[in-house]
Amino acid sequence: MATLKREFPVTAGSAAAWQAMRDFGAVHTKVAPGFLTALKMDKGDRVLTFFNGMVARERLVTLDDEACRLVYSVVDGQASHYNAAVQIFPEGDGSRIVWTIDLLPNELAPAIGSMMDQAVISMKKTLAAA
Repeated sequence: MATLKREFPVTAGSAAAWQAMRDFGAVHTKVAPGFLTALKMDKGDRVLTFFNGMVARERLVTLDDEACRLVYSVVDGQASHYNAAVQIFPEGDGSRIVWTIDLLPNELAPAIGSMMDQAVISMKKTLAAA
């Protein structure tokens, strides 16, 4: 199983960053606009459209306000297993985001890793304004 991890600082404080991140139905406007171009809620899942036209159905697994941790899985698509966790930690005047994805098959890792890198750029920019 491939494990992809991105860890990066944002200028938003942890409370503000968490308020944006925890809104499962607004990630396309509050966390990664431009990288995500549309979101539709469907029976509790979010159906996301990405900048490249790819569509993914994501299901919320855990929302932990105390730990500032959100876990979701992709339930449709090329991956036979896709589980992701995003956690926010206070760091100085800002915060640190740790985003981890466990993925099968391993061959998808380069493409998903590249998309993560693009998402981080959008997230840093958006959460700087949070």
